[in-house]
Amino acid sequence: MPPTTERTTTREQAVLDKCQEIIGYRFQRIELLKAALTHTSGANTRAGSNERLEFLGDSVLGLVTCEQLYHCFPDYQEGDMTKVKSVVVSRKTCAKFSEELGLGDFLFLGKGMENRGEIPANLLADVFESLVAAVFLDGGWETVKSFVLEFIEPEIEAVAEDAINNNAKSALQQVAQRELGGTPRYYLLDEQGPDHDKCFKVGCEINSHMYPAAWGRNKKEAELKAALNALAAIEGNPLPYPSN
Repeated sequence: MPPTTERTTTREQAVLDKCQEIIGYRFQRIELLKAALTHTSGANTRAGSNERLEFLGDSVLGLVTCEQLYHCFPDYQEGDMTKVKSVVVSRKTCAKFSEELGLGDFLFLGKGMENRGEIPANLLADVFESLVAAVFLDGGWETVKSFVLEFIEPEIEAVAEDAINNNAKSALQQVAQRELGGTPRYYLLDEQGPDHDKCFKVGCEINSHMYPAAWGRNKKEAELKAALNALAAIEGNPLPYPSN
C-alpha cells in the first residue's frame, strides 16, 4: 500500500527540495520522500508516517549489505559475514549516516517533538532506513544499491580491516607459543604530536627479543601493526609497516 497522499504546503515543499539536493537524488514520487521524513507525531494518520517504510528499509539495507559482503569476501563463512553485517547496518551506524546527511533538519515532527531539542539517535536511525525504502520504491534496486553503497562501503572496509588485524594478533600469539615458546608483549616506545592529534609507536617483544616497531594513530592500531611486523619478521617476509 503506498503512503497516504497529503497536501504539501509551500514550507514542506521547500524542505523536500532541500533534502533531495542534500541526498543527491530526485524523487519521481515526492510523496515517498515526504512519508520517509514524517514521524508518527507529525502525521495526520498513522499510514502517513515513516513506520512502514522503516520496516522495508531495514530489509533493503540488509540485503544490499549481504550482497556486497558475499561478493567482496569469498573466503568469509556465514558467521564472519554476519559479524560484519551486524556492525555495518546497526542502529548506531544508521543514526551516524542520518547525521552525516543532516536528515534531522528535514524531519516533519509534531509540535511536542519539535521542542525537545536534540533528536534521539533511534529516530535518526529510523529516518535513514525509511529513506532507503523510499529510494528503493521510487528508483528500483540498482538505484537504491548505489545510494546505500556510498555509505556502507567505507564501513565494510573499516570493519573488515579491523577483523583482519585482530586476527593477526591472535595468529602471532599462536605462532609465538608454537614456534618460539613465548607470549607476545606490547610496549609503548614513543608518542609524538599534540594532544588532539597524537601518534604512538609500539613494539612487540617475544622471549626478550623486540621485533620492529610500528606507528599508529592510537595505541590499539599501533599494537596491531606491530603484531603484523612481528609476524612478517618471523616468517621472513618484508615488513608491512615502517618502524621509523
